[in-house]
Amino acid sequence: MKYALFLGCNIPARVDQYDASARAVLRQVGVQLKDIREFNCCGYPMRNVDQKAFLLSSAVNLALAEKAGLDILALCKCCFGTLKEAEHILTEQGTLKEEINRLLAQRGLKYTGKIRIKHLLSVLYHDVGLDTLKNKITRQYKDVKIATHYGCHALRPSKITRFDDPVAPSIFDKLVEVTGAKSVDWDRKLECCGAPVMGFNDDLSMNLTKKKISSGKKAGADYLCSACPYCQLQFDTVQKMMVSENGNDPLASVLYPQLLGLCMGIDEKTLGIGMNQLDISGVTSFLESGEENAE
Repeated sequence: MKYALFLGCNIPARVDQYDASARAVLRQVGVQLKDIREFNCCGYPMRNVDQKAFLLSSAVNLALAEKAGLDILALCKCCFGTLKEAEHILTEQGTLKEEINRLLAQRGLKYTGKIRIKHLLSVLYHDVGLDTLKNKITRQYKDVKIATHYGCHALRPSKITRFDDPVAPSIFDKLVEVTGAKSVDWDRKLECCGAPVMGFNDDLSMNLTKKKISSGKKAGADYLCSACPYCQLQFDTVQKMMVSENGNDPLASVLYPQLLGLCMGIDEKTLGIGMNQLDISGVTSFLESGEENAE
């Protein structure tokens, strides 16, 4: 299995541990990644401002992956959803696709729709498979409860993203439970993390985050678990800021490849455990005793 890795803008700048931990985990399960340096912004910031600018930005990435003959593996759910939407629009609107291709031709590129866009969780669940993950796990968690946060852009609009059931998703929960952890059911599981309005209406953004955290705690979760840089920044960096202001106990968020990587015996430094703003080092105390194989 080989994919073109799409990092987007936020991960290299603000959540580098997501990149590092994802690469480490994927390497363990035999997935090869190609970095395409010419990849640009997915187009997300322009989606509701200038449709053609958004489509051209997305189409450049799709065409570059197509030129390399590789499906895209996205770590960011906003990038995933944006690229999927662009794929859908260009497939449905032939005239617009022709116009975009005329612009792509100026860069020696062409998009025909031969490649697929996948998210990290989809690749691990569908392409790698739970059995393979189980075989790579050297130590399981015991007595730790995790609140999975699916994120908005992977689930909706479901007819475009086709990630999971938008009303009762299960992929993320099953991926968490393969580690031995318990995925808890919580009331605000499918609600927005608050990140989209941060910077525009901080009070609303933090209120949404506060309600998510409260719901996770009420369900008995020891940690949140995310697989998107925007959601992770909200639950990690923004929550740390909220804690410093109100003194509440946090519900720290661990990135899924960090959670999985520890089970595989990958060391904490490689997984960037110490790079999270809120301390998640305590998650290792839930690992069953036994020899740990360092990568």
